[in-house]
Amino acid sequence: MTPHVTIIGAGLGGLTLARVLHVHGIPATVYEAEPSPAARAQGGMLDIHDDNGLPALEAAGLADAFRALVLEGRQAIRILDRNGTVLFDQADDGTGGRPEVMRGELRRILLEALPAGTVRWGHKATGVRALGAGRHEVTFTDGSTVGTGLLVGADGAWSRVRPLLSDATPEYVGRSVVETYLYDADDRHPATAKMAGGGSFFALAPGRAIQAHRESGGTLHTYVVLTEPLDWFAAVDFTDAAAATARIAREFDGWAPEVTTLITAGDTAPALRPHHTLPVGHRWDRVPGVTLLGDAAHLCAPNGEGANLAMLDGAELGLALAAYPGDTEAALTAYEQAMFPRGAAAAAEGDQLNELLYGDQAPHGLINAFVGDRQSA
Repeated sequence: MTPHVTIIGAGLGGLTLARVLHVHGIPATVYEAEPSPAARAQGGMLDIHDDNGLPALEAAGLADAFRALVLEGRQAIRILDRNGTVLFDQADDGTGGRPEVMRGELRRILLEALPAGTVRWGHKATGVRALGAGRHEVTFTDGSTVGTGLLVGADGAWSRVRPLLSDATPEYVGRSVVETYLYDADDRHPATAKMAGGGSFFALAPGRAIQAHRESGGTLHTYVVLTEPLDWFAAVDFTDAAAATARIAREFDGWAPEVTTLITAGDTAPALRPHHTLPVGHRWDRVPGVTLLGDAAHLCAPNGEGANLAMLDGAELGLALAAYPGDTEAALTAYEQAMFPRGAAAAAEGDQLNELLYGDQAPHGLINAFVGDRQSA
């Protein structure tokens, strides 16, 4: 019989695992540091991919619920240079295969599909230790502990579970995002809203980018990308929103004003998001009673695959446990043998994408890649 599964982290990967386990009658508990489902915003738009995110939702029995969340038109892509010249413009004709939803709404339907009490909120893991015979103990900030015969680290980049399996730690990739929002852009900043279009927008130059995604209505979610060391960002006072905004905007002097309005007119304080990665091909030897999924297992620079991969990890782990009742180690071995190469391939592809986005050939390297994809389709 499969033991009760203890999942650390109520992100999309951990919740997908819990849901697939529930579908197959396997009990699980998810421990989450946040005090409630509404404790913080869950990020912006998320495109669900036909080859990983969608199969995960199908395994969870939530594909129809997901489709009801899709925001039409958000698969459009527009690429500009720093002068505001449109270099690439791809409309959303409904055939892109990567429908967009709000990440928080997707998390909501996963939570609602779990039995009451599955997620234990306000439980931040501070450490884990092996008890022997494939059992482990997790300690939380309030001093409480839980013992488990099957522990899954779905706890992201700075996983507390990972040290049981690997001594790898995330390293800074040399690039960070500064995030902000522009609300009611169609009415308040019509030139910028028109420029951004109906989906994803990229204004690119080597080492610099201003990106945005249209969310519900006139909301533009902005991601300012800067290739700089962490010391550079440490010198920016992000506790002073106006000063931080001005400092970040200075890096884009001379860019088209309708582009830089995404920074200078931002309606929320700029938030710094440094990007880290685990080594490409990160893996570990099989350790009884424990495994990882998502960023805890194969963190890489953002490439549009992270959440989709985490969900697929969760779904495949749940399906493996259901396929090997009473043989947890066989299930974990089968899961990891598929997950390791999948994570490595996504990380390598992500490095290539980030070079196209922010490398010396930006923006034309990305455009050439898009044109090549079109021609080969």
